Amino acid sequence: MTLTIEVDARGLRCPLPVLRARKALEELGPGGLLRLWADDAVAVIDVPLFCRDAGHEFLAMEEHEGAQLYLIRRG
Repeated sequence: MTLTIEVDARGLRCPLPVLRARKALEELGPGGLLRLWADDAVAVIDVPLFCRDAGHEFLAMEEHEGAQLYLIRRG
């Protein structure tokens, strides 16, 4: 069973969404999933770059009512 954590970083400006994602991913075991909500326009760039640099798998980004939902698998 894969553990999933959901983090709501809406209303926070970068780098805070990435910092919240990093902290949540540290709590997950390898292969765990993070659902990260953010609405800062810079997160569209920062979240995928963070995943690449930290060795996590960026699975998807979906738009939902002015916010983005990022799906990340811990590397």
